[in-house]
Amino acid sequence: MPPRKDTDASANVPSFYGAELRYKREAAGLTLEQLAEGSFRGVPFLSQIERGERRMPVDLAKHVDERLGTDGFFQRRCEDARRAKQSGHAEYFADVAEMERGAETIEEWAPMLVPGLLQTPEYARAIVRAAMPRATDDEVEEKVSARMARASLFEQDQPPEFWAILDESVVRRRVLPPLQMAELLEHAAEVIHATRGILQIVPETVASHPFMMGTARVMTFPDAPPVAYMEGLHSGQLVDYPALVKQYRRSYDLLRAAALSPQASLAMIEKTAEDFRNGKQRC
Repeated sequence: MPPRKDTDASANVPSFYGAELRYKREAAGLTLEQLAEGSFRGVPFLSQIERGERRMPVDLAKHVDERLGTDGFFQRRCEDARRAKQSGHAEYFADVAEMERGAETIEEWAPMLVPGLLQTPEYARAIVRAAMPRATDDEVEEKVSARMARASLFEQDQPPEFWAILDESVVRRRVLPPLQMAELLEHAAEVIHATRGILQIVPETVASHPFMMGTARVMTFPDAPPVAYMEGLHSGQLVDYPALVKQYRRSYDLLRAAALSPQASLAMIEKTAEDFRNGKQRC
């Protein structure tokens, strides 16, 4: 059995509370399975909290305090962890932003927007401003900076393998002036080339496919079960129920089959970028 990898409690607030949870649990002589009993949460979820990869929700903090006799410690501090993990992201995306840094693979379906890991600051700014028209410039820039910082995961010693599938309308929709659209598409292609990622396009000629109902992302990990994530305008849902995650992974496999090949898809991206630069892109 390989040695246990301890959490670096100094890394951030969630890691501190994760390490503290493990310490208190082991001091109480409880296994993860025993602590999970009656919490309506699975062992993988608690394990990710102990590693600082997931924030502790209030209902679980209450359960943990009761089981471990910690006098409300985790209930009082879970809000601190929530603020620390948010770091410019929407609250419902905070866990995903943390988890993707430790992912082995990231597979994303983008029917409306270029994925965040492939965006330029100009594109991110336009999207954030459209979603938050009353936000101050500082609030917008905080979110843009957080989104741009996510791409640093590709600089890790063992970056995740990235696979993105986009609807054709995403690369043709003129969110920015033509030259900036060209820069966006060129940047996306450069990231895919540099990271040895895979990008596919679902052409507009495809009448139906498994993911017509919205965005989706599946992440796998070297030492934890896979998860799926779906997002709407002002909300997101992280799914870790194994049977349901398996269904999402199967649907993603079917979506790959409906898309153009990676070579043809990158050729479309590069040709569309050229058309934007030359003023030939159709509206």
